[in-house]
Amino acid sequence: MFAVIRSGGKQYRVTPDAVLKVEKLDAEAGSVVTFTDVLAVGGEGSLTLGSPVVAGASVTATVIAQDRLAKIIIFKKRRRQNSRRKNGHRQCVTVLRVSAINAA
Repeated sequence: MFAVIRSGGKQYRVTPDAVLKVEKLDAEAGSVVTFTDVLAVGGEGSLTLGSPVVAGASVTATVIAQDRLAKIIIFKKRRRQNSRRKNGHRQCVTVLRVSAINAA
């Protein structure tokens, strides 16, 4: 069984016991998060698409940790102008383990 959920403006295809990194959520490590924006639920040869969400479907996940991704470097250079700018950024993410997919 799988589901497609929406979190932080992005869509994720999840299965039970899958570990995924989503944009930062306000939740402590060890707490349970429920996603009600389920766009599709499928499994065993059947697929249910929502318009825009599947009514009554939800995905529950356990927060493993609050983490940060690898640093990305933003480097801008204007040639022959002796102008350079270097900047870095680390995105905050929440690491989740999907515990259950509840279809309607």
